Amino acid sequence: MLPLQAPRRPSRFALDALREAARVPVWLPWPLPVGWLVTGFAEAGDERTGVRASVVALTGPSITHGPADMLVIAEEPGVGLGAAFAGLPGPDPGAGFDAGPPHAKIDARGHPTALWCAGRVPEDRAVYVGEALGNWLWTIAWPAEAGCFIALANLSLRDLRDHDQELDLPFGAFSPRLDGDL
Repeated sequence: MLPLQAPRRPSRFALDALREAARVPVWLPWPLPVGWLVTGFAEAGDERTGVRASVVALTGPSITHGPADMLVIAEEPGVGLGAAFAGLPGPDPGAGFDAGPPHAKIDARGHPTALWCAGRVPEDRAVYVGEALGNWLWTIAWPAEAGCFIALANLSLRDLRDHDQELDLPFGAFSPRLDGDL
């Protein structure tokens, strides 16, 4: 796995730094669902090769009770950051993850994108994975019930590297999901 850099607290400065260094999309559901906030950023890569995995953390209301957390990750194949956050062994979702019809479909930068539930993940989270723009696209939600949000919300993802947009992002408190051990 490429070096995981220290997570960045939610701010316009942190977002701009990630956007400038990223060689992969920096995905954000937009418009954000009601009550959801951007709660941090993370990345894997180095100064020589650039950011080859990006993470946007979000927090919002759960469909059951209390808050829900979600990470949206884009990474080059073989990097392993999405699998690490998902609790999977190895760098990628594994063989056969996409057997059968997709479990969810979202819009990624104007293109319909299929997502499949990843198997063998810890019971406390829901993990969906697919491919967009030649990179892995992971959505990981806590608690596991929050995964319904991903499947049912008709999410539309924007790549924050695109400079033809000036979004007024609502920032919240830093996500503890970015500080955990992988």
